[in-house]
Amino acid sequence: MPLPKAIVKPGYQPQSDNTDKFFTQLQSGPVGQLWIASAEEITALYPSRTLAEFEMITIYSDEHHYQNATAELIDGKFLPPFEVPKRAEMVLAQVRSTNLGEVLSPKAFGLEPILRVHDEQFVTFLSTAWEEWVAAHGNYDALPLNWATRTMRQDRVPEAIDGKLSYYSFDAGTPITAGTWRAIQASANVALTGQEWVTNGEQAVFALCRPPGHHAARDLYGGYCFLNNAAIATQAFREAGAERVAVLDIDYHHGNGTQSVFYDRSDVFFLSLHAHPKDEYPYFLGYEDEIGVGQGKGFNRNYPLRWGTDWNTYGAALTDAVNHIREYAPDVVVISLGVDTFEHDPISKFCLKQEDYQKMGQAIAHLNKPTLFVMEGGYAVDEIGINAVSVLSSFAAG
Repeated sequence: MPLPKAIVKPGYQPQSDNTDKFFTQLQSGPVGQLWIASAEEITALYPSRTLAEFEMITIYSDEHHYQNATAELIDGKFLPPFEVPKRAEMVLAQVRSTNLGEVLSPKAFGLEPILRVHDEQFVTFLSTAWEEWVAAHGNYDALPLNWATRTMRQDRVPEAIDGKLSYYSFDAGTPITAGTWRAIQASANVALTGQEWVTNGEQAVFALCRPPGHHAARDLYGGYCFLNNAAIATQAFREAGAERVAVLDIDYHHGNGTQSVFYDRSDVFFLSLHAHPKDEYPYFLGYEDEIGVGQGKGFNRNYPLRWGTDWNTYGAALTDAVNHIREYAPDVVVISLGVDTFEHDPISKFCLKQEDYQKMGQAIAHLNKPTLFVMEGGYAVDEIGINAVSVLSSFAAG
């Protein structure tokens, strides 16, 4: 991997009278661009400054607003969705109010990097589902009817849109709307743009993805997730030259989609801290004995935790996960950043407090690896920004 580069904040001044061409180079263009200056060079030249002062880029797209459903099926009722545009808005507001760093728009990468992770028929379905639904039923959110469960065939994709929705989904809490396809492409582009910045030398980048992605499998959507942003970015890291990638999922819910994508591979080490599937969604993956298959055996590690988990238990599991990542010695780390572990999250039952998210960021920073943070869950809307940015800022501070 290339050495990390830095971004210069507005108004930054050196702590000495050193006017060599290194600092001149840093000042020679618009603030917010990458420079040919490694983190090691910066800290050597200005030892009184920390890398945290050179900020963390956030990648964000307003196009997430196109996913704005009216209802989801949860707790046996149709309720207003918990996964709403305001989630990303609140995180973005906190990024800006704390001066975390530059907020940049994503590039467009097309379908090629998506198709390296997701099945082509599945992606085609996502791109046409809304039009097919409207033609069959009308202009309201699309939800599945039934699923290809035990005793039913799974080798035939129905032609009717209701059948396709049922075949490609695993819950009725993830509506497809008029803007879903546009929003999920933008979300994938946010992750891919963050991946590109890290590949090009940034030590850490925050991909403020919405909709989230870690529940989406190769040909399956659910859990508010359609395209697996973290998996897409991880595969892009591999193809950009990273020999080993560690994916650490700290969302309250198990990252079943990410696990399934990489379950038979040793070049990606997936680790997940989450609510125990005996208690919690998605129920059918996330146990300790899921360790990978074939070449991937030993490269999948789950930490299922029971309802009521506080920092003492969670922190011990996180420390163990970090130690395993360190032993794996990846070239880069991808963090699926969910903050629905918060004690006041409306759909979760862990007991982490706001100050615990600073400890999370500090623990991850000890890996000292190039890191891409990919936003996942968190549904306590008023606190989601505070908690997410606490992880990021404490990571940046080391």
